[in-house]
Parts: sequence; structure tokens; C-alpha cells
Amino acid sequence: MANRLAEATSPYLLQHAGNPVDWYPWGDAAFAEARRRDVPVLLSVGYAACHWCHVMAHESFEDPATARMMNAGFVNVKVDREERPDVDAVYMEATQAMTGQGGWPMTVFLTPDGAPFYCGTYFPREHFQRLLQGVARAWDEEREGVVEQGRRVVEALSGPRSLGRGGAPGADALDAAVEALAADFDTANGGFGGAPKFPPSMLLSFLLANHARTGRDLPLSMAARTAEAMARGGMYDQLGGGFARYSVDAGWVVPHFEKMLYDNALLLRAYTRLWRATGDPLARRVALETAEWMIADLGTDEGGFASALDADSEGEEGRYYVWTPAELREALGEDDAAWAADLFGVTDDGTFEHGFSVLRLPADPDDPERHARVRAALLAARGHRVRPARDDKVVAAWNGLAVAGLAEAGALLERPDLVARAEAAADLVVGVHLREGRLARTSRDGAAGPSAGVLEDYADLAEGLLALHAVTGDPGRLELAGRLLDTVLDRFADDEGGFYDTADDSEALFNRPQDPTDGATPSGRFAAAGALLTYAGLTGSERHRRAADEALAPVGLLAAKAPRAAGWGMAVAETLLSGPLEIAVVGPAGDPATAELHRTALMAAPLGTAVTLGDGTDDRGVPLLTGRPLVDGGPAAYVCQGFACRLPVTTPADLREQIAVGRG
Repeated sequence: MANRLAEATSPYLLQHAGNPVDWYPWGDAAFAEARRRDVPVLLSVGYAACHWCHVMAHESFEDPATARMMNAGFVNVKVDREERPDVDAVYMEATQAMTGQGGWPMTVFLTPDGAPFYCGTYFPREHFQRLLQGVARAWDEEREGVVEQGRRVVEALSGPRSLGRGGAPGADALDAAVEALAADFDTANGGFGGAPKFPPSMLLSFLLANHARTGRDLPLSMAARTAEAMARGGMYDQLGGGFARYSVDAGWVVPHFEKMLYDNALLLRAYTRLWRATGDPLARRVALETAEWMIADLGTDEGGFASALDADSEGEEGRYYVWTPAELREALGEDDAAWAADLFGVTDDGTFEHGFSVLRLPADPDDPERHARVRAALLAARGHRVRPARDDKVVAAWNGLAVAGLAEAGALLERPDLVARAEAAADLVVGVHLREGRLARTSRDGAAGPSAGVLEDYADLAEGLLALHAVTGDPGRLELAGRLLDTVLDRFADDEGGFYDTADDSEALFNRPQDPTDGATPSGRFAAAGALLTYAGLTGSERHRRAADEALAPVGLLAAKAPRAAGWGMAVAETLLSGPLEIAVVGPAGDPATAELHRTALMAAPLGTAVTLGDGTDDRGVPLLTGRPLVDGGPAAYVCQGFACRLPVTTPADLREQIAVGRG
């Protein structure tokens, strides 16, 4: 018999709709019921592609005996952390404060007023059952102490906190951050730190931007070594393209097999930018394959992008992706199988569990045609396996990241189909998620979900729209980005020049989340700073530029103490050091000379440069185009800083020279 999750829009919640646990979705009804019954709330937070969430679900939430204990002693609330990042954030902070660690599934026991008094993550069934008994007993017999524990946690986490005032750090601080990252760099394997290793997507953009400003080899070498190691390892799908969530080892051999939209959107942009800086053919191939994988495997019928693919299929993690020598022989025959096993590192002992190997590509094949044929045959054979489940909800923020990545890759790699796909995703999010100027966090099957957008939704969607504007010149994208950013300034601002992660009219939790650090995605604060800075460059708005500068205040401290947590903020700070430059390209649409100037601007200008495109006869409401006419009736480019422009140029060579002068 279905529980209260049967009407949810979240695929994760729907996975639990048939549990014997009497689940509630997050909301007032659950806490009212807890007060009526005088029992604690058991909050379980996870997401659809989470392997250990599935393990705990199979062990405990599908077990009738465990469910009876949960139903008897608690009001049970299930939350999709991707749908409600605010709920996840405040209780994850409590979990980390109380246990010293965090992760998903997150298991938190709350008073009926929402105060956390016991926190943890995954619990095996027998341990979980003992925990249920112990908490229920403590609630009945030691109520005063339990409630006091919750009160102390709330008090500790709700106290005043300051992230500091000021502005962005200068060149010395950013250069010192590169040195600090170098001390943490894995010279043997690429990446930073040890196992497990997550893709340092935001750091790659920072390192490339720092290299472009300074000309130093160190940041470029760290970025290039890391990108190559990830692309040649098991974390990258050597058959179908796209990156898994992280590597469980330091050498990028065995991944945690779930594939997330946000990782791939960010890595698409990073590999495109690496190719832009170096011309590396591997970076180009990986960028295009990642884009094509996103469209093929995560694209939705409505034009957006689904959130993730599961790690599991046929009840086993990674089963869809791994191979044995015997499976290679069955798919390829003896000769090709032996060649493929050597090429991809498939061994009798295996590099994964139970004799299976994860495919890697340590070096380019000596026979590209054979590689293409073998790869196609293996991909076709894999197509007969059970595919991992897909979490098909559309998240506004992550689609914004996808829009930016596809728009940039499409323009730089001369793939207009990718730009068109970015436009379709932007149209879907704007058309479905945006109502009366406010964003819904998620949608599914073309219908908006119930959760309000958070800071990263507004910031990342604005970033995507601005990237589209740079590529297409569409003034509507700029106008809408401005409206979203005005909402950021009006609804999310704190009183210190920064931002909260939730709007001032969002549901009040025991603490209003505000985290400036990058996680798997850019922090909402730093994402907002980047979009605000670009918007200011296109419009001349001092309000938006000042807000961007002030939002970067924590970057200086993080760059010195924890640079791995501030990659996006440091990348935006690099943009600020370049002015940022502003480039207006004008010329008749369809004129090859216009297109060549536009492409030169996108290729040669510092990352973060505000670029716009017009016809030279009408500014179309884009301030940077005002007073930027054609030159002798033909295409021209204007390189500006603070809306003060040099003389227009009409050739790519002259444009590159002006850009070089402008970047100092």
C-alpha cells in the first residue's frame, strides 16, 4: 500500500512510495503529527543516484520489521536533498557538528519542533534497529535531556556568524593560492589530495584563468595533468562518454559509478577551456563526447536535462560499465578481445570487484580505426545490458550550468547544434520553472515541482543565460538574466555584502543556510558574483559590479586557508583583475567577417570577459552596444573596460592585439 510519497514529483521520493514505512514528505503536516503523537521525527535525506541510500532502503526501509519499529516510535520524513538543498544544508551542518563527518543517506532524529538531537548517516539494519530502540527509549525516559540536546544544537548553529566584509582578493593572494594548491597536488596521478578523489571542476577554471593572466606554467600544468588523468582513467566512460561522480582511489581507476549532470556540465566547460588554452586534441574530444553524452543520456523530451544516472543496475554497483576478459571475447572475438584487454586494462584478476575491470585508456591507441571499431562493438554489446535508472527531475541550477557549458563548447568548438541544445534547455527552465519572477527548484515531465529556487538556481541560470547571450547576442537572454540577478540582490542579500542561500520569504528553518564554499558545484555566493560581474560588464551597472566585488570578500581567507573550497570564487576574482574586459562585436548577421571577429573575441579574451554581438545599427537594449556603429559599413569590434573603449578594429589580428594589451 503506497504511503504519502505516492504523489511526489521527486523520483527519489517515488522510489520509497511503496515502502512499508509510513513516510511523510517534508512539511508542516509531519511535524503537526509528531506533536499530536508526542514522538520524535526521523528525518532521512538522500538522492536517487546515491548507492548507499539504496543499500539502506533495501536493508531497512523495505524490511517490514524495521518499518514497524519506525512507524511505532516516530513520524518518518523522507527528503530528496536535490529538491530541498536548504533542508539538507541545515541538518548536514548539524550532522557534521555532532559526528565530525557527513554523507548520504543522512539520518537525523528531531524534536517535533525540528531541533536535531541525534545525527548519523548510513546504518546497517541491525545497528539501525538498535538505534531506533535506543532513541525511542531515551525519548520516553530521558525526555528533558533529549530536548535540551536539541536546544543546544540549534543554539550553537543559529548564533551570529560573519563571513567578512570587503572585496575580492588581489593578484598576490590568488598567486599564493596556486602555490598552496601545488603543495597539495598529486604529481603522480593528477588531482589534489588522496582518495577518494573528486573532479576539481571549479579549480580547473581558476588555474586556467591564473595561467592566462600570469603566463606561469605551474597552474596550466596542474590543470592539464589532472584533466588528462581523469579522462584516461576509469572515472571517464571510455565507451559512452561522460564522467562518474568520483574515484574511490587516488589513481582515478575505480569510480563511484553514478553520473551527475552538474559534474558533466562543469567538466564540459573545463575541458573546452583547456582546449581553448592549449589546443589539446584529447581535451577537445572529451568535451565533445561529454556534451554528446549529456544530450543522449540526460536529455529530456521537454528540452531540459535530467539530474543523474544511478550507480547500480541489476542490483550491483557499476555492473553496466565493467567487463571481464570473457565478456570481451564474447563481444569482439579472440583477436580484438586480446587487443582491447591490453588497451583498456582488462585483466583476469580485475581492477574492480569479482574479477571485473573498469575500462581505462592510459594512452591513445596505435590503431585509431581499430579502436573506433572495437569501441562501437563494445558499446553495442553494452546496450543489451540493463541500463542504470535515471533521475529525470530537472534542476534549475544544474540546467543553468549545462546551458553555459553547451553554449561555450558549441561556439568555441564550432558545433552550432550544441548551442541550439543550450537554447532549448534555457527555454524549458524559463518556461516551466519561472513564475511571476520566481524560480521553482525542480520540474518533472514539464511540470514545476513544489520547492522554491535557492540562490544557486538564480545564479547558475543567470550564468547560463549570459553565456548564451555572449554566443548568440540575443538581448532577451541578457534582460532575463538581469531580472534574476535583481531578485538575488533584493531577496537573498545579507547585511554584509553577501548572500543567504535561501530567499527572505522562503520557509524558515532553524537556521538560514549560508555557505560560501564550493561543494560539488560552485557556491551560490560565488556563482552569483560571477554572473553579477558579467552582467555589469554588459550593462555598465555599478550596483551589480559592486555587489559582485563585495560577494567575493570570503575568497581571500579561503584562498589562504582552503583554496580547494573556493575555486569558482578565485576564478571570478581573476576575471575582476582583468577589468573585466568588455567586447562588443557588430556586423551584419551571416557575414563571415562578423563571425570571425566574434569567434576571435570568444577565443582570445580572458575568461569572464563580457562579450556581446549586434548588427551595428541598433543596440537592441544592450548598453554595451550603444554607440558602437559599423566601421565604413563593415563589421568591427570594440574592446572596452568600464565602458571606456579603444578605437574599433576590423581584423582578427588587431582584435587579438587589443585584447592582449587590455589583459595587461
